[in-house]
Amino acid sequence: MATASYKDMSGMDVSQNNERERLLRMLAAATFVIFFQAFMVAPIIPMLANTFGTSVERVGLIVPAYLIPYGIATLVFGLLADRLGIHRVMFASLAAFAILTALTATAASIEQIALWRVLTGLGASGVVPLGLALVGRLYPYEQRGRPLGWLFGAMAGGMAFGSPAGAMLVPFVGWQGLFLVVGAAGAGILLLFLPYRRIIAAAVQPVAGTFGDLFRGYKSLLGTPRGQRTYGYVLVNSMFHSGVFTWLGVYFEQRHGVGPVGVGLALLGYGVPGFLLGPMIGRAADRWGRARLLPLGLALSAVAAALLILGFPLILAPVVAMLLSLGYDMTQPLFGGIVTSLGGKRPGQAMGLNVFMLFVGMGLGSLIFGEMLRFGFEVSLGLFTMVELGLAAMSIRLFRSEVVQVRSS
Repeated sequence: MATASYKDMSGMDVSQNNERERLLRMLAAATFVIFFQAFMVAPIIPMLANTFGTSVERVGLIVPAYLIPYGIATLVFGLLADRLGIHRVMFASLAAFAILTALTATAASIEQIALWRVLTGLGASGVVPLGLALVGRLYPYEQRGRPLGWLFGAMAGGMAFGSPAGAMLVPFVGWQGLFLVVGAAGAGILLLFLPYRRIIAAAVQPVAGTFGDLFRGYKSLLGTPRGQRTYGYVLVNSMFHSGVFTWLGVYFEQRHGVGPVGVGLALLGYGVPGFLLGPMIGRAADRWGRARLLPLGLALSAVAAALLILGFPLILAPVVAMLLSLGYDMTQPLFGGIVTSLGGKRPGQAMGLNVFMLFVGMGLGSLIFGEMLRFGFEVSLGLFTMVELGLAAMSIRLFRSEVVQVRSS
């Protein structure tokens, strides 16, 4: 008697689908810890300034010191993955993240912390973009909203829990212990990843290419209106969110006089929507189309920043942070879904460019916002709010074609 081969809606065997889903959760865990590390220092900027006897603006540079090199290096990692295979590059990058994060604990000055974070950003930048590219190969376009929701929810969750955890753990383990714990977590995730070498290698085959092909590929990705508007929005939207979020700890300290633990509690709402609702937001995009959700998410982000200008009781801080996070969760994952359809035979390169725009935007946003603080929080928040509102208004027209395509049976 022949045995039946049960398949899910995508045509995969149930066992294959289960393995794919387990891999998705491992990718989400790796994404979470990388974003956790990126933003765990944001709420302890005032404490580090006191520890090393320098200004908060100077200490604030350790955030873009990680984010900008991370973004730049993704351009090269995309080519390496296309040539050598995603699994080899991803595992090496995760190993670099774990080792260099732990070594940051040896720093004796802000300058040394910044240097270690530059090196960590360069080494770790092969994990998230290749994970996103892998989703593009494992799931058909009309089903990518949910898995991308998992990964972008992990990004938001890492930002959300990294900030309060960094603030609340430092009094007990010190800032050095914080880096050691996160480095150990990265090493543990790498060990759990190893059994998935086969499915990762089978999903994306290496593609031969040169640096000439690299630049021609980026020119092609940016040569269409769809690519230009998508990557442009990823850049500017990430500038907005990182600029506002990075300096929220200083905002709450100056406006409400709270310490590190209070800052951590105030930021607790950020990332909760993406962490809990990311897959649901992805399903909504798959069902109703990205054209409907993108303007709403951008507008919500602007509203949250406007509330920071107007002021509110400290008890409502987690709610405002949650609203800001929801705006991120309704935009960046949806842009990522569009990018997965742009790469063709070079998904690593397409997603590498996406993460380049994402991380460079985050680095520039935190840097520009910090420089503008000399004019006060109202000016910085006001400018960022107006830019985000402009993006929301223009997105109605620019992304109107991103609707659900009804396929005939």
